[in-house]
Order: sequence, then structure tokens, then C-alpha cells
Amino acid sequence: MDHLPLHDIAMLVSAINFLLRDEEFDNLDQICYHFNIARQELETRMLKAGYRYSEEHKRFW
Repeated sequence: MDHLPLHDIAMLVSAINFLLRDEEFDNLDQICYHFNIARQELETRMLKAGYRYSEEHKRFW
């Protein structure tokens, strides 16, 4: 994956959860670093769409 689909929230949730589930990355910080996006910016965008990140489960819901 070359970039995150930032303008399509459903695809973004799916992509991030896929990367974490398939152990491409260990945590959200690594994804943010790799794709050069601020974690706070990403979480704010997701929160506006109704998704929260769970550190315990390593996924957005």
C-alpha cells in the first residue's frame, strides 16, 4: 500500500485495521510514521466519523 485512503473513511478504517490485523505494523504510531500523518490528525478525522481507536484491541471501531 503506497498511501492511506484519507478521503474515504470506510476505506481508511478498513486499511488501518487490515495493516494492524495482518501484523504489517505493530501499532498506530508506526502506521502514522510510515504514511507521514500526525496521529492526532488521524484520530480526530476518525472521531468525527464516529470511530475510536482501541489500544487494547489495536483497531478502530
